[in-house]
Amino acid sequence: MRPIVAVVGRPNVGKSTLFNAIARKNIAIVHDLPGVTRDRNYTDVAWDTYLFTLVDTGGFDPGLEDDLAPLVKEQVHIAVEESDLIIFLMDGRQGLQHGDYEIARILSKTDKSVLYVVNKVESDAIRENVTDYYRLGVDKILTVSAKNRQGITDLMDEICMLIPESTPEVFSENETVVAIIGRPNVGKSSLINRIIGQRRLAVSQKAGTTRDPVDSLMRYHSHTIRFIDTAGIRKKSRIDFSLEKYCVFKALKSIIRSEICILVIDAAQGVTVQDAKLAAEIYDRNRACILAINKWDLIEKNTKTYDAFIQQVQSELAFIDFAPIVTISALTGQRVRKIMDIICNIGNSYIKRVDTPALNKALKAIYERHPPPRGRGTIPRIYYAAQVDTAPPTFKLFTNKPSSFPPHYRKYLERAIREKFDFHGAPICLRIIQRKSTTKG
Repeated sequence: MRPIVAVVGRPNVGKSTLFNAIARKNIAIVHDLPGVTRDRNYTDVAWDTYLFTLVDTGGFDPGLEDDLAPLVKEQVHIAVEESDLIIFLMDGRQGLQHGDYEIARILSKTDKSVLYVVNKVESDAIRENVTDYYRLGVDKILTVSAKNRQGITDLMDEICMLIPESTPEVFSENETVVAIIGRPNVGKSSLINRIIGQRRLAVSQKAGTTRDPVDSLMRYHSHTIRFIDTAGIRKKSRIDFSLEKYCVFKALKSIIRSEICILVIDAAQGVTVQDAKLAAEIYDRNRACILAINKWDLIEKNTKTYDAFIQQVQSELAFIDFAPIVTISALTGQRVRKIMDIICNIGNSYIKRVDTPALNKALKAIYERHPPPRGRGTIPRIYYAAQVDTAPPTFKLFTNKPSSFPPHYRKYLERAIREKFDFHGAPICLRIIQRKSTTKG
C-alpha cells in the first residue's frame, strides 16, 4: 500500500490550498466519463520516485462549542490513526493559536511522523514571527506560502525523507483479492456472510455499521480468494461529519488494493449517481468489476423485468461495459454461487498473457474489419502490438498517427481484444505509441 499523508489543522489555515499546491491540480475534478463529476478530498501524488496518497481534512477548532465539535475532534484522531505521515498546517498571519496547541497535544501522543508547517509566510515580518511556533515544543518548523507555491519543494523533500519509495503493485497468482464496494445498507456484509457461510461480519439495517475494511479468506474450487468488506459510501451531501469521509477513503483504498471489485447495487433503488461515481473509481484504477444487483428477491417481476433492468444498468454504466451483471439475493443466497464462478473466471483473465504473434494476427483482422477514421493526410496504421503487462492486461500499439485513434475507436479495440482472447470481465489498457521513423544514412 502506498503511504498516506494527511493534512490537518484549524479552519482556514490553507489546507486545501496546500493540497492543491502539492497535487498540482484542483481538488474538484471533472471526470471525462459522461455524467460523472466528483469532488475529492484525496489524490495520488507522484514526486520523483515517490508515490503517496494525499488527504485533505476538515478544519478542527477546539474553541468552537457546537454539536459537531466532538466529531471534528474525532476526525483528527482518525487522521492520526489512518495516516503514515501528518502535515500539521498553521496560519502564519494569525500567529500561534489555542487550537494549534490542542492539535499539537493530540499529535504528540502518536508515534506517527509529523511535519509542522506554517503557511502564508509571504513577508519578512511574518517570517520573523515563525520562531514563536517553537513554543509548541517541536524541533523543526517549515514555512510555505501555498498560494504562491513558495517552499513546496522543501516540504516535498521532507515528505520524501519520511516515506518509502514506491514499488509497483503486484498481485499474487495464488490469491485473488476482491473488494466489496457500495453505498451504505446495500448488503455488502450480508453478501460476504452468505459467501463464506458464517456471520463473519456485523450486519445491521443501520447505515454505516462497517467502518474498517475487513479481510475474509476462503478457498473455492482450488482458488484462494481474499474478500475485503468496506464502509458504505454515500453522497457527499449526506456525509454528516469528517469521520465518515475517512470511512469513504478507506473504502477507496480497498479498490486500489484489489484486483476485482464487486459493486453492490440495491435493486429497489436502481443505479444511483453515487453508484456511477463508484463505478468510475473502479474504472479509473483499471480494476476488474462485477455488478451485483442485490435484493432481487424484493422486486416484483414479470417476463420483461429482468431484461429491462439489465438494459437500464448497461445504459447508466455504459463506460464499464466489460463488467458482468448478476442479480442476487444475499439474504436467500440466490445466484451467490454464480458470483464465485465469475470471480474465478475473471481472476484468470486478469493475469492472462497473449502471445505476440497471435495478438498481431488478430489485431490485423480487427483493424481491417473496421479501420479508424481516416481524416485528412496520412492513413492511420497499426504496425505492431505487444502485451506489456498483466493485472490488468496492458497492450502497446505502435502506429504512425496516434491522434487518429479517438476514444470511441479505442473502445472498439478494447472490446475486440477482450472478445477475441476471452478477457472476460477484465479491463483492457491500451497505450497507443508513435513509432519512431527510421531513415537510412
